[in-house]
Amino acid sequence: MKYPKLLEPLDLGFTQLKNRVLMGSMHTGLEEEKGGFEKMAEFYAARARGGVALMVTGGISPNFRGRLAPHSSQLSSRRHVKKHQIVTEAVHKAGGKIALQILHAGRYAYHPLSVSASKIKSPITPFTPKAMTERMIQKTIKHYARCARLAKDAGYDGVEIMGSEGYLINQFIVKRTNKRTDSWGGSYENRMRFPLEILKAVKDAVGDNFITIFRLSMIDLVDGGSTWPEVVQLAKEVEKAGATIINTGIGWHEARVPTITTSVPRRAFTWVTKKLREEVNVPLITSNRINMPEVAEEVLADDCADMVSMARPLLADPDFVIKAEKDQRQLINTCIACNQACLDHVFKQQRATCLVNPKACYETELVAQPLNFKKKLAVVGSGPAGLAFATEAAMRGHEVHLFDRAKKVGGQFNIANQIPGKEEFYETLRYYEHLLEETGVHLHLETEATPETLSDGFEEIIVAAGVLPRTPAIPGIEHEKVLSYIDVLLHKKPVGEKVAVIGAGGIGFDVSEYLVHEGESPTLNLNEWLKEWGIDRLYEDDGGLLDKPEITPPARQVTMLQRKETKMGKGLGKTTGWIHRNSLKHKKVTMVTGVNYKEVNDEGLTIEYKSSGKTETLAVDNVIICAGQLPNRELATQLEEQGFKVHLIGGADVAAELDAKRAIRQGTELALSI
Repeated sequence: MKYPKLLEPLDLGFTQLKNRVLMGSMHTGLEEEKGGFEKMAEFYAARARGGVALMVTGGISPNFRGRLAPHSSQLSSRRHVKKHQIVTEAVHKAGGKIALQILHAGRYAYHPLSVSASKIKSPITPFTPKAMTERMIQKTIKHYARCARLAKDAGYDGVEIMGSEGYLINQFIVKRTNKRTDSWGGSYENRMRFPLEILKAVKDAVGDNFITIFRLSMIDLVDGGSTWPEVVQLAKEVEKAGATIINTGIGWHEARVPTITTSVPRRAFTWVTKKLREEVNVPLITSNRINMPEVAEEVLADDCADMVSMARPLLADPDFVIKAEKDQRQLINTCIACNQACLDHVFKQQRATCLVNPKACYETELVAQPLNFKKKLAVVGSGPAGLAFATEAAMRGHEVHLFDRAKKVGGQFNIANQIPGKEEFYETLRYYEHLLEETGVHLHLETEATPETLSDGFEEIIVAAGVLPRTPAIPGIEHEKVLSYIDVLLHKKPVGEKVAVIGAGGIGFDVSEYLVHEGESPTLNLNEWLKEWGIDRLYEDDGGLLDKPEITPPARQVTMLQRKETKMGKGLGKTTGWIHRNSLKHKKVTMVTGVNYKEVNDEGLTIEYKSSGKTETLAVDNVIICAGQLPNRELATQLEEQGFKVHLIGGADVAAELDAKRAIRQGTELALSI
C-alpha cells in the first residue's frame, strides 16, 4: 500500500473510521438555497463514494442570534430534521459518515442581533454585539445541546463544536474579546468555562456512542489570543469532558496572517498539532494546506496527528482518497488554494464551487449526458479553457484533437506558476497532462493551427487561443527600457534594480511579487515564511505572534502605478487581496494611484499626478507593462469567414484579468453540451 498511514482505519471504540481522512467543515451556500439539501446530499455522497472516512458539514447555528447572516442555516427544531435526513441518508448509502458542525458566530454575525462575551465590535463586521447576560449564556448552552440532539435524530454520526477561528466560543476564551468580570470572565478557568459547559451539555444530550469533535483554536494569530499553556489546559479539560476527537483550528478570521491561501507553505501549521500531541491522549486532527496524499502521509508518519483534515482538496477532487488507494496520485485534481471560487464566493453570499473543478456543488446540474453520436473536434489552445474542454469532451466519447504552437500545454498557467507563492499551479498542469493521456486526447504541440491545418474533417472547432497583452499608447513605449509581463515571466529577460510596473491588477501584483523575490520562494521555505508573517514557532507570546515580522530585504526597488484613483488591488480576491497588498508592503513596494503616463525616456518614466497636475520622472531601469489583455480572436475570425462552426472560450472570448475560474467552467460547460 502506497499510503499506509493515511489509509489505516482509526478505532474510536464505539465506531471505526475507515481511514484517516476528514473532510473539514466548509460552508457551500447550498444550505440556504431552494432545493439545497438535495444538492448537498449529492455533494457529500460523491465524497463518501470517493472514500472519505468522515465529513463535517458547513457551520449550522444552534439559534437565531448565532446565525452568520440573517438567512443562514440553523438547527433548532424538529421541522429542520427532515431536511438534514436527506443528506445523512445519502451519505450512509454511499458508505460514508458525516458530522454536523455547530457554529455560533458571536460577534462575527452579519446582522444587528449579534452577541458576544463582551460588547466589542469585530473589525470584519459592521455590527457591535450585545454582551451576553448570564441567562443568555445558559440558554445558549442548552441550544448547543438541543442542536446536537436534533443532529443525532437527523442521522448524523456526530457533531463538531466550533471553538476556533474567532467565533463565539473563541470569543469567550481569550482576553482580547472577553472583558467580563463575572464567573464567565477574568481568570482562564472562568474564560474556558463556556466551552466546557457546552461540551458537557452536548455529551449529556447525545451519549457516549456518538462522535463529538471539539475544534480547538491551537494558535489564534491575534494579539490578546491564547497562550500555549492555556491551549494545553483547555485541551486537557476537553479530553476529560469526553470529546471523541480534537480538531485543529488555526487563526482568527480577523488575523493579519494568511493561513490557507496558496502562498502558505504546505502543512504549514502541523507543528502546532504535534506540539499538543505530547500533552493529550485523545485523537487529534491537523489541518491547513494538506493537499496531496504524500503530504498527508508525511504528516501522519511524523506523528503530527491521528487524522488529517482536508476541505478544499476534496472540493477539487471528490475521488481523492480512492485515487490514493489505487496509486493514481497523478490523476488527483489538486487544490491550488486560490480561494477564488470557494471562500470568495461564500463571503459574497454566492454558492461555492472550485476553480479547478466547476462541478463541485453543481453535482446535480453539471452532468454529462449520453452522446447521440461521436464528433471529431479540434481545440486550439491548451490553456485552462482548452484543457478543460478537451478532457471533458474526450471523457464523453468525442474524438478530440488539441493544438498548440508551444512546446508544452498550459498557456497562461505557465506564466502564473513562475510567481513566488503560486507553485501549486504546476499541480494543475501535471493533472491535465496525465488526464489528456488517460482520456485519449490527440495532442499536437508545436503546431500552428490555421484554416488549412484544421480542414481535416473537424465538425466543430473550439478556439481557446487565450489573450494578447495590451500595449498602452504611451510616448516612448518602444524604448528599450520597456518590457511586457511575458518578457519578464516567460522569456526571463533581465530586469534592473529599479522598476516601474504599469498596471495594478492581478498581473501587476504577480509581476511585482516576482521582482521583489530572488532565489527560493518563501512558500517553499517554511521557516522563512513563518518569520516573514511574524509567526512564533516557539509560541512564547499570546496568539503565537512575534513582536514584529522578520522580512528578507527585497531584491529590487519596485513602484506600482495605476491610472485609477481607487484603492490599489481593489479587483483582487475578496479573501486574498489583503494578503497580496501586505506581502508587497513587507517588501517596501511603493504603490501610486491616480496617475497619467506621459513618457518613457532615457531617464525613466514620466508621470503626471491627476490630483495636482504635477509631473515627476521616476528614475527606473525598466518599465514593465501589465496593462490588461485583448482577446486573441484572429484565427476564430478567419475560420468563421470560411464557414467553420466555431466556439470561443476562455480569454479568446473574454480577456478579463486572465480569469482561469471562468475559463475552466466555460470549457467544462461547453464540453458537457456539445
